Formats: sequence, structure tokens, C-alpha cells
Amino acid sequence: MAKVKTVGVAIDFSKSSKQALQWAIDNFAEKGVTLYIIHVRPQSLDESRNLLWAKSGSPLIPLSEFREPEVMKNYEVETDIEVIDMCDTAARQKEVAIVTKVYWGDAREKLCEAVEDLKLDSLVMGSRGLSGIKRILLGSVTNFVMTNATCPVTIVKDPKA
Repeated sequence: MAKVKTVGVAIDFSKSSKQALQWAIDNFAEKGVTLYIIHVRPQSLDESRNLLWAKSGSPLIPLSEFREPEVMKNYEVETDIEVIDMCDTAARQKEVAIVTKVYWGDAREKLCEAVEDLKLDSLVMGSRGLSGIKRILLGSVTNFVMTNATCPVTIVKDPKA
């Protein structure tokens, strides 16, 4: 099996996505690995942002800027202290490079695009564990990405679900 060098983690700042981030850190983070924090926002209300980043997403955001609430406000993302602490600890202790990328649009499509765009070797995401009816009505981002992504996808389920 080829060595994993680029790992994406889908983050929506929910409990399950934070568990996925921790799983990715525990299982993939080591020197030489780049961990991409991928966040998908609904379409922006800012029309100029829609035109600028609709297709490609934001520029890559280094961890030093991801920590800054003023910088993340430009990308319509609120700072989450728990996620920042996990990333800081991983970067310091495991010497992993951590970069963030924000996309706007449908999470299912944008996560699959991120796999190609960032040339990911693996994608890790949480599962909210929707019941059968809710999954049918709302659709499952997890199911769509597992089926359509061009790299292995690891789904981290809440052990209490």
C-alpha cells in the first residue's frame, strides 16, 4: 500500500466532524503528511466572493491564519477553539502540516471536488447518523462522497450513536 501523504478532513464543526479530525490526527498525522481541513459553506451572500471563489474555493489558509478570527471572518467561518487546539497540538507534537480550504456550495459535490483539487490520498469525515427516513429526505453527504470520491474515504461514527 502506498504511503498516505495528503489527507483531507471534512469539518463542519459538529461533534462528529471533530471526532473525524481527531481520528485523522491519531491515524495519519506524522512528519511529511499534509492534513487539509476542508470546510464547505452554503452559497455566499457576497456576490463578489461567489464570482471569485465559486469554482476553486478559497486560497489555502495556513494554520497561523486559521487561528485568527479576523482572517476567518473573510471566509465566513467562525473560529472554533476546540478544532484549533487539536490542529495546534498535532502540528506541534506530530510535525504535520495543516492547511485549511473553504468551499462554497453543495457539500457533497464540493467535497468530491476537493479530493481532486487537493490531490488527496484519503478523506476522513464524520457521520451524523441520520435515521433512515431523514437520510432519504435530506440525502446523505457521507453516502454521496463514499460513492463518488476518487480516493479512499474513512467514515468516523460517533461511538455513542
